[in-house]
Amino acid sequence: MPAPIRLRELIRTIRTARTQAEEREMIQKECAAIRSSFREEDNTYRCRNVAKLLYMHMLGYPAHFGQLECLKLIASQKFTDKRIGYLGAMLLLDERQDVHLLMTNCIKNDLNHSTQYVQGLALCTLGCMGSSEMCRDLAGEVEKLLKTSNSYLRKKAALCAVHVIRKVPELMEMFLPATKNLLNEKNHGVLHTSVVLLTEMCERSPDMLAHFRKLVPQLVRILKNLIMSGYSPEHDVSGISDPFLQVRILRLLRILGRNDDDSSEAMNDILAQVATNTETSKNVGNAILYETVLTIMDIKSESGLRVLAINILGRFLLNNDKNIRYVALTSLLKTVQTDHNAVQRHRSTIVDCLKDLDVSIKRRAMELSFALVNGNNIRGMMKELLYFLDSCEPEFKADCASGIFLAAEKYAPSKRWHIDTIMRVLTTAGSYVRDDAVPNLIQLITNSVEMHAYTVQRLYKAILGDYSQQPLVQVAAWCIGEYGDLLVSGQCEEEEPIQVTEDEVLDILESVLISNMSTSVTRGYALTAIMKLSTRFSCTVNRIKKVVSIYGSSIDVELQQRAVEYNALFKKYDHMRSALLERMPVMEKVTTNGPTDIVQTNGETEPAPLETKPPPSGPQPASQANDLLDLLGGNDITPIIPTVPTSKPASAGGELLDLLGDLNLTGAPPSAPASVPQLSQPPFLLDGLSSQPLFNDIASGIPSITAYSKNGLKIEFTFERSNTNPSVTVITIQASNSTELDMTDFVFQAAVPKTFQLQLLSPSSSIVPAFNTGTITQVIKVLNPQKQQLRMRIKLTYNHKGSAMQDLAEVNNFPPQSWQ
Repeated sequence: MPAPIRLRELIRTIRTARTQAEEREMIQKECAAIRSSFREEDNTYRCRNVAKLLYMHMLGYPAHFGQLECLKLIASQKFTDKRIGYLGAMLLLDERQDVHLLMTNCIKNDLNHSTQYVQGLALCTLGCMGSSEMCRDLAGEVEKLLKTSNSYLRKKAALCAVHVIRKVPELMEMFLPATKNLLNEKNHGVLHTSVVLLTEMCERSPDMLAHFRKLVPQLVRILKNLIMSGYSPEHDVSGISDPFLQVRILRLLRILGRNDDDSSEAMNDILAQVATNTETSKNVGNAILYETVLTIMDIKSESGLRVLAINILGRFLLNNDKNIRYVALTSLLKTVQTDHNAVQRHRSTIVDCLKDLDVSIKRRAMELSFALVNGNNIRGMMKELLYFLDSCEPEFKADCASGIFLAAEKYAPSKRWHIDTIMRVLTTAGSYVRDDAVPNLIQLITNSVEMHAYTVQRLYKAILGDYSQQPLVQVAAWCIGEYGDLLVSGQCEEEEPIQVTEDEVLDILESVLISNMSTSVTRGYALTAIMKLSTRFSCTVNRIKKVVSIYGSSIDVELQQRAVEYNALFKKYDHMRSALLERMPVMEKVTTNGPTDIVQTNGETEPAPLETKPPPSGPQPASQANDLLDLLGGNDITPIIPTVPTSKPASAGGELLDLLGDLNLTGAPPSAPASVPQLSQPPFLLDGLSSQPLFNDIASGIPSITAYSKNGLKIEFTFERSNTNPSVTVITIQASNSTELDMTDFVFQAAVPKTFQLQLLSPSSSIVPAFNTGTITQVIKVLNPQKQQLRMRIKLTYNHKGSAMQDLAEVNNFPPQSWQ
């Protein structure tokens, strides 16, 4: 066969291809020639063919058929063959192919070769693609080379040891003796790789971290020599001596000084020197300064040093390089909670970044600006953020509006300012605000009694002729319906009152109803507002009746239902209309502070401690009876989820009595059903949890019962008694399914009379397997302090054979041992 073309000629030929198809044809033709050469075991040109194959692999063409040829080159005695063979192995092989295991013996031989360059090739390959099996077999040879006096081999052996540790962490201790003298090396390459090895070992093992903390003074000395050393052409980069080694040492110091006072103290001085002596005109210096800042912030450094680090980040904000500005903003965002006052000094620079053209910088600046807001700067910061909200891109508006709402709620200097701010947000970006913005603003307005006239006047003027911001229109409609009498009376003291007639107010609301921009929810607000005005206005009641009657035949079901109900109020219950539509009382906002809640004060005085209320004792409030009604009555079944239940209309109490039949409900409502875990558990469920087992085992002598058996679904109750509280009975339900199809979305709910307390824990699953192949278990805890006979009403909901199933049952056959 003629000699194959050289790699250089192949590259030149491929570059002449004008189309992808032409290039593909050239590659396929050359691959065919290479395959033929491989089949003929041509040792003369194997190196050249593999090199061409690697080039094709880099272009994205398949080259897997050259894997075994790479192994043959590795086994060759020629250095040129080994070099291409090892390069091919690193590119074409990984631990997913079993072929790589065939290299183990060749690498082991080459690690013991007499030529350092062959040893270096073997170390590079093992450090690049060695599997865990190869690393276990060859770790001893790597450890020997780590102790050699040859700098060329030591630096490669150190990097190979890093790969071995990553693959087989338990081999870490093997390299510990070899690391003792690594930092005494003068060669910067060995120093660099040694620091990388030490960093890897410290990150992976707390024991190694404690062991290497004694090296902090030595690392500080090396870093000081780098800073103070004169010009060295071998290591100089833009006037700075070996910045790569400096960065690596700073990272290792950061790991060693974290949560350790002595190590942090030992490195404070050198960090201050690096921070003050490093040149910032070039990117190299900025990289070192950034690592210095991260190290200062991560260790237990002095307060003055932390201020110096934040000032460096502040200087980064003035840099023309966008990447440096972004890095500075990200770092300041991480440190703002711990060093708030120091970051506050750069507030004006941070706010200026809101005007940056780069969207990434703009987003980081927005997040940091919200983190800087506190009671002292709320007015100025909100002014800047509102300006940003007005001019920013649409993708920022939702996050910015949410941030303004939260900050205003937390730091508002007055209710009028709070209302004005939220109205400004709704006017500017109303379509982007989160869903709870409307009810939150309505609650704020309701609770600000002295601001009602001012607010309704402002909102009325805000929506004149503009219904594009739907949340704003919804709030305005609600306020006009609630406080329309104040609007037409002109009793506003905060600003000059406007003269509005009743007809003009109704014109606005009717315009909202017929506007194409109004959503179904907004129309619902407007129709309800018109209905409320029938009790606030005296001259336009007939007009309101006409509007309401028109929407009794609306194609929108929600509007139609509202209109029909309002018509019924006019016709059948007109005597109740004034009472039903009277002004809303002040609403209390319920906020729950869970155990993981964090109260952030953004640098202000320490917050007052959170109040914790003890769990209620005695009869539960009437709203819980309504919760029980919602649980067991009607069509809307609340699943068992860990959320706080919302109160339901009080008119439902009668249905509750019908549901529970002859259960003793007179005098007080029943215990709340335990479909929702309480934030504070009743005391009887917590007694003695830490001192002894809470319950006896099943062999307590209480017989089990079948509580329900219908349509293939069977519910069995087994009973246990508490060791710590004899009044507590624990009932374990087991639900089984004898039909041929699974029952899905299974929910078990229960209610007991008022003399009992009940807690229902989460079920083991929501699917009852078919053919009795499995069960769902769920635990009920019942407190029976008066030792009365236990009675329970249960409700079962599930999906079976594509249909939603629902059933009620009463359980009265509890064994006497379960309640006596």
